[in-house]
Amino acid sequence: MPFSSKPINPSPLHSRLKRNPALFGVPFLLIIIGASFGLQTFTQTRYDLQDQKVKQMSNEQALGLDRKKKKFDIREEYYKLSAAGEQDWEPKRIARPNDFPEMDVPPTEPPVKP
Repeated sequence: MPFSSKPINPSPLHSRLKRNPALFGVPFLLIIIGASFGLQTFTQTRYDLQDQKVKQMSNEQALGLDRKKKKFDIREEYYKLSAAGEQDWEPKRIARPNDFPEMDVPPTEPPVKP
């Protein structure tokens, strides 16, 4: 056997962890759980700031700052666009290619496949 599985000079920490693996697992879990509680304060602060922004906007709405805005009406926009469209353009018919028949008219000959 060229290499043995046991090291020549094992460290005391390595041998202790090998005998009792909970010495590594318990502190790891404590760090994870402690970090969760530690981050809770930061997330709560973030939600509190967002709540203040929402309350500030509702105060502006209570003061009536949004009264200046005109209410959107889809019918009014339709009439504006249809009136502007009639003034700016004129429909013109273009010639169709020879391969395409007129709309709603059946072709007189079957299409030729090359």
